[in-house]
Amino acid sequence: MQNNLKRTVLLSMFIALCFIGSVIKMPSPTGTVAFDSMPAFLAASLLGPIPGAVIGLLGHLMTAASTGFPLTLPIHLLIGFQMAAICWVYGLLFRKVNRYLAVVIATLLNGVASPAMLMLLPGFGMGFFAAMVLPLTVGSLINVIVAFMVHLALEKSSALKKAGAIVSDQKI
Repeated sequence: MQNNLKRTVLLSMFIALCFIGSVIKMPSPTGTVAFDSMPAFLAASLLGPIPGAVIGLLGHLMTAASTGFPLTLPIHLLIGFQMAAICWVYGLLFRKVNRYLAVVIATLLNGVASPAMLMLLPGFGMGFFAAMVLPLTVGSLINVIVAFMVHLALEKSSALKKAGAIVSDQKI
């Protein structure tokens, strides 16, 4: 019971941090590049790929909602699911393969692959990709690096041990 409560509180805290990050925007053509994914990447490394994916999806939807869904709700749902997949991959790579590789892959997936996949949809194209790739890659890199650095700081401190968290393959 206490583990479920602790997990629920942690998930709620990360979702709240996504909301805060969603209102801190970076310049981009759509206005939806923000600091909403940093808590999702951090959650993926601390809590696991699945919680990170859920938080990544919710974080993107909060950012898109705060700008009025400029690409339409269905497109932002698609992007949200892309974000969920990216956070899941980050969490898996971070915990099972290599932390540094996780940073590189997550940045490239979010900054380059995600807008490239949208080029296949009607109304999007090379112009959309060209406009979004730089701000999205820079925003992705900042979000991932900050999450990585916070994870390392928590790992070095006794905060994770006091909270009863194990950062390796075990769950909080």
